Amino acid sequence: MYLLSGELIIPRDAPNDLIRAAGGIVHRFVPGGRVEIACIYREARGDWTFPKGKLDPGETFEQAALREVVEETNMLCEVVRFVGTTNYTHRKGKPKIVAYYLMTVSEGDFEPNAEVDELVWLPLEQVRAHLTWDRDQELFDLVLQLPELRAQAS
Repeated sequence: MYLLSGELIIPRDAPNDLIRAAGGIVHRFVPGGRVEIACIYREARGDWTFPKGKLDPGETFEQAALREVVEETNMLCEVVRFVGTTNYTHRKGKPKIVAYYLMTVSEGDFEPNAEVDELVWLPLEQVRAHLTWDRDQELFDLVLQLPELRAQAS
C-alpha cells in the first residue's frame, strides 16, 4: 500500500476478497493545551476502538473515513492527515485493511447509535491502555509521533 496524490493505493495483486475500510483518530485540544482522543465502545463486539467502517462503492478511503466517523459518532470532522493502516483477518476469515486519518471535530456531539454505545475522550497517555486490539495500540503509537498533536497553549 502507498499514498499517491493523497489517496491510498492498494496493489493490483491484493486478494480479491480484501475488505477495504477506513476510520478516524479524532482529536481535540482542551484547556491547558492538552490533547484528547475519542475512543468508542461497541457493545456488540465488546471492544474499545476507533470509529471505522467499509468503503462504499466508488468511495475513496478518505471519504469513507469521514462518512464512517459521522455515522458512528455524529461528529462532522475534517481530515488533518493520513496516519497509517492496520491489516488483519476479519472475524469472517477475509483479509481486511483499514486506513486511518487524524481528524478534528468541526461540529456535532456524540449520540449512541446502532453501532456505537459509548464514546470517551481520553488524554493521550490513557488511550493505548484503553484500546482492546493490539493493532489499534500499534497504530496509536504512530499517532503519538505526529507533530500535529503537540500541546498548544490555550
